[in-house]
Amino acid sequence: MARALVIGGGIAGPVAAMALQKVGFEPTIYEAFDRAADGVGAFVNLAPNGLNALENLGLAELVTRKGFDTPEIAFYKHTGKPLTGPISIGRHSGDGAVIRTLRRPELYAELRNEAIRRGIRIEYGKRLVDAVPTADGVCAVFADEQTAEGDILIGADGLHSQVRSVIDPASPAPRFLGVLNVFGSAEGLRVEGKPGPLHMFFGRKGFFMYIKTPSGDVWWFANPAVPDEARAERLRRLPAESRREWLLEVFGGDKMPAARIVAASTDLPAPTLAYDVPKVPRWHRDRMIIIGDAAHAVSQTAGQGAAVAMEDAIVLAKCLRDAPTVEAAFDAYESLRRERAEAIVALGKHNKEGNTAGPLGRVIRDFFIKRAFREGSKNNPVWPHTHRIHWDTPVVIGDARSGVRTAS
Repeated sequence: MARALVIGGGIAGPVAAMALQKVGFEPTIYEAFDRAADGVGAFVNLAPNGLNALENLGLAELVTRKGFDTPEIAFYKHTGKPLTGPISIGRHSGDGAVIRTLRRPELYAELRNEAIRRGIRIEYGKRLVDAVPTADGVCAVFADEQTAEGDILIGADGLHSQVRSVIDPASPAPRFLGVLNVFGSAEGLRVEGKPGPLHMFFGRKGFFMYIKTPSGDVWWFANPAVPDEARAERLRRLPAESRREWLLEVFGGDKMPAARIVAASTDLPAPTLAYDVPKVPRWHRDRMIIIGDAAHAVSQTAGQGAAVAMEDAIVLAKCLRDAPTVEAAFDAYESLRRERAEAIVALGKHNKEGNTAGPLGRVIRDFFIKRAFREGSKNNPVWPHTHRIHWDTPVVIGDARSGVRTAS
């Protein structure tokens, strides 16, 4: 049985491992940290296209038994006045599917535990430092001086991917987007709206979003503008109470509930700097390939990072199933995925710029948002949600010049 070395045990790695197992590989996951990521991250809004990707592996139930449905979104100005009414995700996704909101650690744990249940081995404390081709495969070299050999190597190792650097040492560095990703939660705080829908506010100094959970808690996410990367790093390292004071200053001048929610929050984990990776020239070399954030990291503002990584995993497995060689499979995968992935990265960048727009930019942004979500609009503003992959549809493999066509 062909062996697959999967580098990275976050979200993309376990999904890729289970997909590869389904097409006949024996995968092993190698995670750099010496423990699982159970306590990492706040919450994730998993889009319908991500749920569809999981359905291809019988994994959607793992997600739907956690968290809750998010059937609607609504946008507001910094004055607190509505910019749109409630917008149905199901109507815009085309088939009634909705977003599923759950804690990110729960998603990690469910995927990891299911991979183990399916007989997939996970090795922790295995930080990749190099990978070299062998006569019939690839050899991974780890920081502990141990090695592992396989027929293929999948880089699912995220934004700062070592596999990406091994494939192409000249690959571009992640691009700082000039905002912080800040999460938090408040217990039992009374806010407007029923449980489930997303409430999105365009503040004058940053974006703010909250969602009420069925238990009555409030989960929130903010993108305060911090154009200087060094200052953003200093803010990230501030003690929690100092960060709270800074966020209250950021949102205190807006007539929206952000400041009140931040003030009441009991959970205020350290934020992260927002990056994306707009274009990686080489996705694969020899028998190594990258997926997910390693190939095309997406801004949080697109709401697609986890979903697109899951799509990658399914499509890669289908290509390896249907192509006559690994090289043809990798070429097919890139032909199928690059245009869509890079368009979603661009969407995230566009959304970020709208979120932090100045006075004139806010007027233009508000006009286009209202027009895009108007009934009967031809421009579907949540177009990434509509993508569906069908496991049984074969990938039609073309030569390197003609590319690939599929009805996936």
